[in-house]
Amino acid sequence: MKIAVSSSGQELNARVDPRFGRSPYFVIVEPETMQFEAVCNPNLSAMHGAGIQTAQMIANKGVSAVLTGNCGPNAFQTLSAAGIQVIVGITGTVKDAVERYKKGELKPSSQASVGGHFGMGGTDPTPGITPDPGTFPGRGGGRGMGGGTMGGGFPRTPYKGASSSGPLPVSKEEELSFLKTQAQARSKELTNINERIKELEKKKQ
Repeated sequence: MKIAVSSSGQELNARVDPRFGRSPYFVIVEPETMQFEAVCNPNLSAMHGAGIQTAQMIANKGVSAVLTGNCGPNAFQTLSAAGIQVIVGITGTVKDAVERYKKGELKPSSQASVGGHFGMGGTDPTPGITPDPGTFPGRGGGRGMGGGTMGGGFPRTPYKGASSSGPLPVSKEEELSFLKTQAQARSKELTNINERIKELEKKKQ
């Protein structure tokens, strides 16, 4: 039996990422031995279908359950069709989440917790939570076109009177860790793009 946990990093002590389809990483854990495998999410910056594609990727890993902060309808349906339990509202570290699952403290969700495109372009934030200005970028994905943090989508500040039963807002430490991870990913992407540009320019000569 294996469990997939959406994560901001590649270790058991990494924080659980509040999104499923656009989580930077997934830590796949064998609960009994706590042996794990960290998987990068290639659909992090996908314009469309990130939830479904990520769900298919996770299903191919042979997991029995997914622990995450939020899960949209398309991803939820895909995971459910594959016989995978989906548990949302998870916060804290990956290790803590798995330990809670082992103790039977976490119950499978019966439906998606957010609408489509959660964490992508300023639509469908967590119920009861409002994003900081610039946190949810437009479809451009960057400051030049989207007006926000690249690949963001981190809800933080709760409305007054927000329900405490929903997913909790992330802390500044969690956001900092997430943004560092995003920065590293974007830097690598930019390097690859520049290398490809150089290759194409050489072929033109």
